[in-house]
Amino acid sequence: MSSSSRPLMILVAGPYRSGTGDDPAKLQANVDAMNEVALTLFRAGHLPVTGEALALPLLETAGSERVGDALFDEIFHPVAERLLARCDAVLRIGGPSAGADRMVSVARELGKDVYTRAADLT
Repeated sequence: MSSSSRPLMILVAGPYRSGTGDDPAKLQANVDAMNEVALTLFRAGHLPVTGEALALPLLETAGSERVGDALFDEIFHPVAERLLARCDAVLRIGGPSAGADRMVSVARELGKDVYTRAADLT
């Protein structure tokens, strides 16, 4: 476990749309990358979460027809921000991403810890 003596609830924030051209296979690869890191954190004793895990089912239920439509804008990042408010920290992974960078900024505004390496939490 990390240098803190208790399990942390950690938002794993990484690219979702960035560099994908909204290609479904590339979007899924980004989700898979976040989930792999989340599994590592879980096995280290933490409770990892991703905004995608909550937002994507809500988008489907709301009737979103494509990434970037009005429902996507209404739900996707706001879910992650609400989730982040409940987390102890954020782990920023992957390459360029305005959304993931936004989560880091919000985390800092909320006084949350920000990590850039899973190894710092395992």
